[in-house]
Amino acid sequence: MTKELGVGIIGCGNISTTYFSLAPLFKGLKVLACADINAQAAEARAEEYGVKAQTIDELLVNDEIDVVVNLTIPDAHFRVSKAILEAGKHVYSEKPLVLSLEEGEELRRIAKQKNLAVGCAPDTFLGGAHQLARKFIDDGGIGRVTSGACYVMSPGMEMWHPNPDFFFLPGGGPILDLGPYYIANLINLIGPVKRVGGMTSMASPTRTITSEPRNGEIIPVKTPTTIQALLEFVNGATVTLTASWDVWSHRHANMELYGTDGSLYVPDPNFFGGTVEASGRDKDIKPLETWEHPFGKINQENPNGARANYRTAGLADMVMALIEGRDARCSLDRTLHGVDVMTSILKSGEEGRFIDLTTTCTQPAALGIEEAQALLK
Repeated sequence: MTKELGVGIIGCGNISTTYFSLAPLFKGLKVLACADINAQAAEARAEEYGVKAQTIDELLVNDEIDVVVNLTIPDAHFRVSKAILEAGKHVYSEKPLVLSLEEGEELRRIAKQKNLAVGCAPDTFLGGAHQLARKFIDDGGIGRVTSGACYVMSPGMEMWHPNPDFFFLPGGGPILDLGPYYIANLINLIGPVKRVGGMTSMASPTRTITSEPRNGEIIPVKTPTTIQALLEFVNGATVTLTASWDVWSHRHANMELYGTDGSLYVPDPNFFGGTVEASGRDKDIKPLETWEHPFGKINQENPNGARANYRTAGLADMVMALIEGRDARCSLDRTLHGVDVMTSILKSGEEGRFIDLTTTCTQPAALGIEEAQALLK
């Protein structure tokens, strides 16, 4: 197989700039074309990043394109990814992969039939901080993981997003929007989930947009905005996950894992970097010794402070997995298991019972310093 695959991007909104700007860091791939239902958006991105602007149909029959990145809105992910597979091209999608397990199984069927790969964000669990946490667990730093707690909570999206409507409709909500980061990292750190229970609610049936340009407009809320879940893992660990857009402030840490010999404090799984802390049985919490992981190095200025941002790492890992004939870390099996976890949590909230998962997966291979360096040019 060739040592470089051609990449096309469908969906030229804000997130596309991240893929366009960071893709050149990685080996094995080259972005060649982009498309959008808004032709002007595609043309603007193409001019900005020196690629070809095409219609979606043109991109799907472009012989130079091997992998298509699906950056459309969540409600369009399934039909766009299905079209990409039917065109004979590999798919890498932004999260969530799909909005139902049935849609994911249909993508799996087509991919298997056509011998194609499907990968999906988030890839933040490949970041230096989360891989340091993974190494610490694998090395027995806190003994056997027995339990944990995760929190991702804020007042909502209508304060900053210009068009927040879809966040509050079926297929949106904090568990499907933010849950993928937490669940992907828990699978990375602990492994697959066995069953889940959930309680769901919403604080208000409407929201008032306070961002521009629609300041003052009222929009409906048709999906739960507070989800409190309990996850039982195959290895026996139990972890609580609270995801909410009904919380103005709190003092909870993003992710804590508790083991037979200590505790581990993991930074926000929405980002690649951050400080990992741990304690032993002495209860003395200290930062872990830093390591020179390439996906933990600060490379981007941000209004909230400088950050490490290596989004596209999951795409690069999938491309290199195709070239090298190995398992991709952001694989279809793991992503689909994450969808199963999230949709089962919501189903549990509706039905008031625990839900046994019908999918499973393996832990992804750890991405140490040398493995991460091998993905970079």
